[in-house]
Amino acid sequence: MKLKPYGFILSLLPTSKTPSKPSMAASSLAQTSTNFHTSAPPEPAQDLDGLLCSNPRSEEHEPTQSHPSAIEDGSSSSNGEPSRCLSAWSRAERAWAHWAKLGRPRFIVAPMVDNSELPFRMLCRKYGAEAAYTPMLHSRIFTENEKYRSMEFTTCKEDRPLFVQFCANDPDTLLEAAQRVEPYCDYVDINLGCPQRIARRGNYGAFLMDNLPLVKSLVQKLALNLNVPISCKIRVFPKLEDTLSYARMLEEAGCSLLAVHGRTRDEKDGKKIRADWLAIKAVKNALSIPVLANGNIRHMDDVESCLKETGADGVLSAESLLENPSLFAGFRTADCIGGSEESHKDGQLDQAELLVEYLKFCEKYPVPWRMIRSHVHKMLGDWFRIHPQVRDELNAQSKLTFEFLYGLVDKLRNLGLRIPLYVKDADVERISANGSAT
Repeated sequence: MKLKPYGFILSLLPTSKTPSKPSMAASSLAQTSTNFHTSAPPEPAQDLDGLLCSNPRSEEHEPTQSHPSAIEDGSSSSNGEPSRCLSAWSRAERAWAHWAKLGRPRFIVAPMVDNSELPFRMLCRKYGAEAAYTPMLHSRIFTENEKYRSMEFTTCKEDRPLFVQFCANDPDTLLEAAQRVEPYCDYVDINLGCPQRIARRGNYGAFLMDNLPLVKSLVQKLALNLNVPISCKIRVFPKLEDTLSYARMLEEAGCSLLAVHGRTRDEKDGKKIRADWLAIKAVKNALSIPVLANGNIRHMDDVESCLKETGADGVLSAESLLENPSLFAGFRTADCIGGSEESHKDGQLDQAELLVEYLKFCEKYPVPWRMIRSHVHKMLGDWFRIHPQVRDELNAQSKLTFEFLYGLVDKLRNLGLRIPLYVKDADVERISANGSAT
């Protein structure tokens, strides 16, 4: 049976005033997902920069092939605009109902190019993450290239709640890509926040802030034609009033959840420039849909402070998770306990152990070796600074194997090195009572 679009389904539901803090639904969404690869991880893929920024008219298109993530009964589309049948309050009520069905996740793995892939998401979920984003996927390449789809997007039934993120600048192309993944996710997310040079060249991400009518059309296209809600991830404008107008426009266009990175497009260095939590708070207060906060998250104290100061419904972490995937379980690195060593204890876990767990997930859910190599460098960065010769050995290895990487960990162990992760004294009893994840 052909599924009706999400907006059409909502138009059939009864409406009522949306409470500011709606109650949580007891059940969770049905989880219908799959793991797409069965073969061993391929060798490093070709550099995608040229593909990401190329002119599609100058390329010979590869015909779309059958794929497990395709819509089972053709594409779902609607010629009308069913969301107009709903008041703003009713749309917000539907957005909150969906968020409640997912259990209102608060600790979320942010989208990271080449880094928030399935094995890493599963590792983070084991250590407290309650939802996760895929890496950013390029919508045009995703529709045209079966190899790109099979290598860059994988999932499994335990990988929920899941946001699948696309960058795009064409509504029809974005819809075609989104329809391929909607059976396997809980939100289709539009990347409106990437500030990198490649996004400028490709005309997507944060550089669409210069073309708000296009942004609105992207959101509307998905909201009117998909069976799952639409989310967006943005950066703030230099002026707060512009940010608030932007956020309201996205909500009115059909966005059901908004993630806000509290830095502007030009503020790329997260270690030097703090995210503006007050701006996130203002967005939260201005909207009627769930809002997530992104920025300044190094450990669980930051998570708790962010939730309190912004009023956000959840927190995203990116760079800090790459170094410490157990962040959401209360573990922290040594540089996060400076000046308070007496209040922390060895958590009986270290990054080498986390890396071994990650590699086991990679054996179960194969991904490109370039992603695995990146995670090895991130998780063992502090260890490599002490023994740079081991890092040099990794860099000299053009073709990786799991045997080599497990041996690399053993070599560091045999050198007598251990850099523990720490927990606050108040966390020790909580962690031991609940296992590795809180």
